[in-house]
Amino acid sequence: MQNDPFAQFKAAQREGWALFVPLEAYTTPAAARLVEFARVQPGEKLLDAACGTGVVAVTAARTGAQVKALDLCPVLLDRARWNTGTAGVAIEFTEGDVEDLPYPDASFDVVLSQYGHMFAPRPEMAVSEMLRVLKPGGRIAFSTWPPELFIGRMFNLVGQYLPPPPGVPPVALWGDPSVIRERLGDRVTNLAFEREAMYVPALSPQHVRQSFEATAAPVLKLVQMLKDDVAKLTQFRTELEALIAAYTRNNLVRQQYLMTCAVKRP
Repeated sequence: MQNDPFAQFKAAQREGWALFVPLEAYTTPAAARLVEFARVQPGEKLLDAACGTGVVAVTAARTGAQVKALDLCPVLLDRARWNTGTAGVAIEFTEGDVEDLPYPDASFDVVLSQYGHMFAPRPEMAVSEMLRVLKPGGRIAFSTWPPELFIGRMFNLVGQYLPPPPGVPPVALWGDPSVIRERLGDRVTNLAFEREAMYVPALSPQHVRQSFEATAAPVLKLVQMLKDDVAKLTQFRTELEALIAAYTRNNLVRQQYLMTCAVKRP
């Protein structure tokens, strides 16, 4: 996209999310739930928008869907291609921006996104593009993090120390059904929500915190910013570990998420 005012912001995202790969094991079961929730059928043309390491794309392709996938981060696309080759399926990957999808109008029967499109700085543009490439009567479905639960609260905690750029709404708003209804508006029908949870092994809150600092772009960026402010960094780490502990039981962290599915109006 020419003259994108958020080009620098997206460049930082592209770099930060390059370290996400170790987390794909936890998002793999959630990918199967999203594909099931979206009722993906063999032969359908499907887009995985902001595909990351391709766990949704590969899962959909293994059901027989004809899959294309896009992500901003070339490192994650390399991993996605490796996952695709290992699974023995065919997927067309493209490096690109969910706010400016390089596909013709009405190209897909299904458009999916798992914890991906929500990082676009302009939700209205991401929604418009995802619906533009979706056929009338096609299904859009995505997974996001509710603001009042663990990951949403973690994003909000990070935002207290490192607010998003002006004009960029908090990521966790994508987990609020009322916000989703507003963003999709009258362009869709049959809007449905369902909550699920993933469980992440956790030997201690400190282990989980260190994992986030090494793999989750917002946390990684904040820790880098605070590296010379020992007091503030210690305060953040203490708050994050307390939050992790609140959602941990029997060495498992419960990370609840929201699935949304809707049908594009003719």
